Amino acid sequence: MHPYHKRKAGSNWKKRLIFGFSVLMAVILIIPALIVVPKILYTSEQQTAVDKQNKTESESQVTLKAEDSAFSVDVMRTASNKSETVLLEDYVTRVVASEMPADFEIEALKAQALAARTYIVNYLAHAGEDEQVTDTVQHQVYKNDQQLQQIWGNDYNWKMKKIKQAVAETVGEILTYDGEPITPTFFSTSNGYTENSEDFWQNALPYLKSVASPWDEDSPKFLDQKTISINEVEQVLAVSLPKDNIKFPTTRTESNRVKTIDIGGKTFTGREIREKLKLRSTDFKISKKNDYLIFTTKGYGHGVGMSQYGANGMAKEGKSYKEIVNHYYQGISIQTIEDAAPTLMVQK
Repeated sequence: MHPYHKRKAGSNWKKRLIFGFSVLMAVILIIPALIVVPKILYTSEQQTAVDKQNKTESESQVTLKAEDSAFSVDVMRTASNKSETVLLEDYVTRVVASEMPADFEIEALKAQALAARTYIVNYLAHAGEDEQVTDTVQHQVYKNDQQLQQIWGNDYNWKMKKIKQAVAETVGEILTYDGEPITPTFFSTSNGYTENSEDFWQNALPYLKSVASPWDEDSPKFLDQKTISINEVEQVLAVSLPKDNIKFPTTRTESNRVKTIDIGGKTFTGREIREKLKLRSTDFKISKKNDYLIFTTKGYGHGVGMSQYGANGMAKEGKSYKEIVNHYYQGISIQTIEDAAPTLMVQK
């Protein structure tokens, strides 16, 4: 063999030897890593089991028991025109589920639970024998479990669990002023301030005073526009508007909502205009375009009491439900039903 070919052959042999050694080292390094993998997977499975156990324990902690309820509520169902008897805390759970989005912060849901519970306690404490609790906004919106399952579908379990937690952690708590249950009005979204009760209703309640609510600007319901033909406005309000140079002299409340407004020579309250024209709020401005009036509103609801989106904004900033209710209901206390309304307590 030619010396050149011997050197080449020797070189190839050395290369193969180096390559084989490299493969051997790689195997030595990789095999321990492969041995570790089952251990990691096993730890993950263990963690999953722990998570499931924690979830089960968490669910058991938020179970509402019959003894948690001070009394039962008879709810007149609009669809069937039949009365449905439900334990108080179950009633509160379903009202919260019907009145506030379940994806709101837990502290906001707790505040709503106190409002819902206080409302029904106050109502029943003053209701006559023939008065009935409805499932509509006349009192509080109430949907039973079957309805909520239809509405929520696959989200029912987590939403109901969250709301039950809010109710369970505030069981029996209501809002009082001078030892008496309050009228805990609430609404969706403010215009940046809540309304004095006397500026919407006739009576002034000391705990329903205008307070700042800047969190509402993040609400999807904060701004709205509604366009209505001039003919329709004239028919609904029974007025006649000039074709040109339309003006609407307006006075406003402390919270910048319309107190009175002159339309076509007639004076209306802001509440009248909101209800007659189905506006979202009494904070509105009117502009004219061709044969239409454009109503630009801020906020959604009557504006008195607790703003739901405001409560959620406060909760996002770390405020507790107690801080939330004390902000929107001035000078109130949190008491138990047993202490504040003992006459409603019945033998369970």
